[in-house]
Amino acid sequence: MVGMNYQHQQQYLKTKVETASPGVLTLLLYEEMYRKLKMAKINFLNNQVVEMLECIGRARSIMYELLGTLNYDYDISKNLQSLYQFYLAQLNEFVINRQPETLDSIIEFAKEFAETWKQAIQLVKSSKGS
Repeated sequence: MVGMNYQHQQQYLKTKVETASPGVLTLLLYEEMYRKLKMAKINFLNNQVVEMLECIGRARSIMYELLGTLNYDYDISKNLQSLYQFYLAQLNEFVINRQPETLDSIIEFAKEFAETWKQAIQLVKSSKGS
């Protein structure tokens, strides 16, 4: 029965991603990055190094995906590029030095971006509805 529930969740997620707008896809990336970083922190605190590094690797992959999707026709893309590169460097710093404050600042960044992006999508939706 658990396997069926997992299959339904995976199908739901697949459909959600396939039908999402670019803005919603970006939100999903930010939310997943935040989730992976939180899991990395839990793994770090539990001394589960392999699992922690897997989560960090997935968060890093998301940041590279976000970098790859920047549209440089907009000035903000240069700022976002700098931010992503900074936090990628911070992730590397954390992997090397294992300072929890470093990971905490990256988690906060991911959380704030997810929340901000969610608010932006809601604003766009509400302005289209009026």
